[in-house]
Amino acid sequence: MIYKKGEAVTESLIIFTRYPKPGKTKTRLIPALGAEGAANLGRKMTEHTLNQVKELQSLRLIAVTVYFAGGNTELMQQWLGSDLRYQCQGEGDLGSRMALAFANAFKEGMSSVAIIGTDCPSLKPKLMEGAFQALSQHDLVLGPAQDGGYYLIGLRRLIPELFTGISWGTSEVLQQTLTIAKQLDLAIAYLPTLADVDRPEDLSVWNQINLP
Repeated sequence: MIYKKGEAVTESLIIFTRYPKPGKTKTRLIPALGAEGAANLGRKMTEHTLNQVKELQSLRLIAVTVYFAGGNTELMQQWLGSDLRYQCQGEGDLGSRMALAFANAFKEGMSSVAIIGTDCPSLKPKLMEGAFQALSQHDLVLGPAQDGGYYLIGLRRLIPELFTGISWGTSEVLQQTLTIAKQLDLAIAYLPTLADVDRPEDLSVWNQINLP
């Protein structure tokens, strides 16, 4: 796709990931893979996600920022390259960290912002593009995960209520988020339900994409 010179970027995709340090990465998979194996899978999943995002950028003019936990900016650049923007996730629970990431993007003048993780290997460029298309007519876009969470959340403005009072890391995340959204009378769009890779029983989801 050819963009006009000086065309403003108004859409932002934020990727939440973790520097792949053994014992700190994909810890729920350590019983099946060991600390090194779990960290290695976390590394591969992040790289796979970034490959999908790069394809998205060939379809749509979009800013990409990697929000990381663990490691530091230098280590992230050595791993994923210096052509990406990096930001430390900061402190607090997942909700407060996501709210901060949204706030930062909207402060930069973005009109549509989505956050994804790296645990969902079936998340393809067309699905991500569909999320931004849906944001043109909806306040909130959610990609439900089979485990009761979500793999993508998109907003047109910061809505702090969506990130407080949520039981993060449980099967209640999506439903609690929807309850708040409906109380706020938000227009909600849904992406297809996909599987995350978080636990040993989820490894078949990763294996099905046949990556080395």
